[in-house]
Amino acid sequence: MDSTYDYIIIGAGSAGCVLANRLSEDPAVKVLLLEAGGRDWHPFIHMPAGLAKIAGLTSINWDYATVPQPQLGGRVLWCPRGKVLGGSSSINAMCYIRGVATDYDSWAAQGASGWHWDNVLPYFRKSEGNARGSDAFHGGTGPLTVSDLRHVNPLTRVFIEAGHQAGLRLNDDFNGARQDGVGLYQVTQREGARCSTAVAYLAPARARPNLTVCTHANASRITFNGSRASGVTCAVRGQGHHFEARREVILSGGAINSPQLLMLSGVGPADALRKHGIEVVFDAAEVGSNLQDHLDVTTLQHCSQPISYDRASELKTALQYFLGGHRGPGTSNVAEGAGFFRSQLATDERCDIQLHFIPAMIDDHGRNRLPGDGYTMHACFTRPHSRGSLQLASNRVADAPLIDPNYLGDPEGFDLKMLVECAKLSLDIFSQRAFTPYRGAPIFPASQPKTEADWIDFVRTRAETVYHPIGTCRMGSDATAVVDPQLRVNGVDGLRVVDASVMPCLPSGNTNAPTIMIAERAADLIKDA
Repeated sequence: MDSTYDYIIIGAGSAGCVLANRLSEDPAVKVLLLEAGGRDWHPFIHMPAGLAKIAGLTSINWDYATVPQPQLGGRVLWCPRGKVLGGSSSINAMCYIRGVATDYDSWAAQGASGWHWDNVLPYFRKSEGNARGSDAFHGGTGPLTVSDLRHVNPLTRVFIEAGHQAGLRLNDDFNGARQDGVGLYQVTQREGARCSTAVAYLAPARARPNLTVCTHANASRITFNGSRASGVTCAVRGQGHHFEARREVILSGGAINSPQLLMLSGVGPADALRKHGIEVVFDAAEVGSNLQDHLDVTTLQHCSQPISYDRASELKTALQYFLGGHRGPGTSNVAEGAGFFRSQLATDERCDIQLHFIPAMIDDHGRNRLPGDGYTMHACFTRPHSRGSLQLASNRVADAPLIDPNYLGDPEGFDLKMLVECAKLSLDIFSQRAFTPYRGAPIFPASQPKTEADWIDFVRTRAETVYHPIGTCRMGSDATAVVDPQLRVNGVDGLRVVDASVMPCLPSGNTNAPTIMIAERAADLIKDA
């Protein structure tokens, strides 16, 4: 393995795999892709329903946790992040959601010039290979295959009918002209298998002689020559290496790992770095701040008929999937049903509540198995006001950072009000007549909350993350932004951040598709530099 490359990409996740493909399209450019995890060999990565089995595997998951959250009764929340080729796109629920035009126009208004909707839509379309074909909103030939679900549980059809009865319009395309409504998610799947960025982008590029992919490579420092990023120090299977970058180092570790590595490398709040004995390269006060995440509230109900995925035989499902041509329940992303709703508290025309319906009982992210059959609603406020932070625990990369999303911590208490609205909408949908033949005993909440205090207590007890951390390396045009609109780290040269950490604020939905879009656009920015 060579020691010098034109570009070094740290992190082979949702953004890093895209960059590796696009930058290595030029045969004259040498690209090194570093990934702390291993290859995406596990068969349950590729069987969509296998996500229930792989989420807790620490061999492919950083398995992070937050610090205790005061507004959630001091609970510590789980924060899984992919540690494998494909990153979190190899362990997520594959829901393909972009958000809406106003989300990106808002980014531009906040100083992310060039990232307005008309500018980013071509990159969404460039990345997308939608099985339905191309139109004004969708791409039909891009690397990332987006498909309709091959298998849908009957309870999900019931949810759609119930949502319609509750007043939501039917919607078969949440990434089209209108987001509001209820229907099925389209998913990042190809012929019934997960289509992660490792599958979509990295696999087609692996044979290129100018691309080197190095797994089990844990980066510990970005090195600098003066104020210019010059390379990366890392341990490859426990052995120390230093790789030099002729053009740029590109950090694509995600909203947790990217700010951590920046700070370990001397780019961050100076006083905090000195506290850990880290030499300051540039005093970047906002590195690690502006942390945002989608918090949701989960509502569970028993099902009176034995048709949920709780009843499914894992062995039978796997055999049917692997021996039957990727068919059956194994192709389900589990979070099959989608809903977007504009509440009475909405501050603009956008939907502010997102629903994920699961035809199974999912308690504590599926880590606590409940007996019997049931179904689960996840409902989240899409644009939370709370802002948290990420700080170093030490000057060692092996020590997980201190993750404090500050859930429900906004001073005006608006996030809490919205989570109560989310819970009320969930129970309203469950109460519709479509669920009558299937409705068993309630689980969470065990009985209908009677007072506002009851609703608040339910939210504080049941709220959990939907795994959408962003914002810790905020993009903007102001002097305090971590990166500029070209994603170059302010205060130094030869260093960019390309991942969800650069988002100024959350989009109205899942974050994987927007992260891939960011990487597609970043590749062009880098090539044009």
